[in-house]
Amino acid sequence: MEALISSQSQQFVFAVSHSSDVAAVRRAGQKLADSLGFKETRAGQLALIITEAATNILKHAGEGEIHVGPAQSPSGIGVDVLALDKGPGIADLASSLLDGVSTAGTAGTGLGALRRLSDEFDVYSTPGDGAAFFMRLWRDVPAPDPCGVEVGALWTPIRGEEVCGDGWAVACGNDGATLLAADGLGHGPDAARASSAAIMALGQRGAIGARDLVHAAHEALRSTRGAALAAARIDFETDELRFAGVGNIGAIAIGEVRRALVSHNGIVGHNMRKVQEFAVPFEAGALCILCSDGIETRWDLDKYPGLQGRSPALIAAVLMRDYIRGRDDAMVLVVRRLAGSR
Repeated sequence: MEALISSQSQQFVFAVSHSSDVAAVRRAGQKLADSLGFKETRAGQLALIITEAATNILKHAGEGEIHVGPAQSPSGIGVDVLALDKGPGIADLASSLLDGVSTAGTAGTGLGALRRLSDEFDVYSTPGDGAAFFMRLWRDVPAPDPCGVEVGALWTPIRGEEVCGDGWAVACGNDGATLLAADGLGHGPDAARASSAAIMALGQRGAIGARDLVHAAHEALRSTRGAALAAARIDFETDELRFAGVGNIGAIAIGEVRRALVSHNGIVGHNMRKVQEFAVPFEAGALCILCSDGIETRWDLDKYPGLQGRSPALIAAVLMRDYIRGRDDAMVLVVRRLAGSR
């Protein structure tokens, strides 16, 4: 049975602009840790991570966002923390991660503490363009073995709505991984029901080809308002990604070369006229990026030196931060194939 992770696991987003916001994020992290069965010591580490990340935003950028949610990994149980800002960035990142180094007149232990306390840590920042930090803390030690792919995703509803009509899912097993991105028509609860039905179609089938998943979702969405949908199957044996899409989900595979993955017109669940599956090479280290139309299409990773090699969570976060349209639900899913996945 393939392990499934998806947008059905809630991700909490907090604006950080005042010292009182730090406590609010920390409380949410504590509640999440308790629900996942974290022991007291590990939950305390998570509280410190959140406190240091939020305090760093206030000190160096003045305002930003903290995202807290279950670990986006089919390998085990944990908590992911993302800290994002559009501040001045970090001029000398390597030095800033050393204890005792500060540009804000403090003890300079915050960024070093983030790295020490986290089981997985990554950061991306360039001067003048803000900063993005990713921290992951597993519930159990030692950390679980990876499943063959590394996942990062952000999703958010349009302002005024409580649920997001965009959704994603990744199912991973020994032979490969299946990716799904869905954008329910419109926004609000009815759009969310459509994307949830697509995720359920994947959850019920596990290892399934891209074209077959689109057809399965088409049947599952007939009673909903329908959705744009993209599906991809990473085959560890053949080193291929097979893709099929209907509607306006942006899809790109980045390996030795960059390839746009083309979808056909239509609405899954209603007027789906044509489903075509095609394959592209997908070696270890390759990325697949799927975006709903709440993200501008003009983004280019080449504008961010070194970002392509960072954590998929950071890639998704930077794209969301810099290219969200703000007039629709938005979602970014980034999946990297890990070395040794066979």
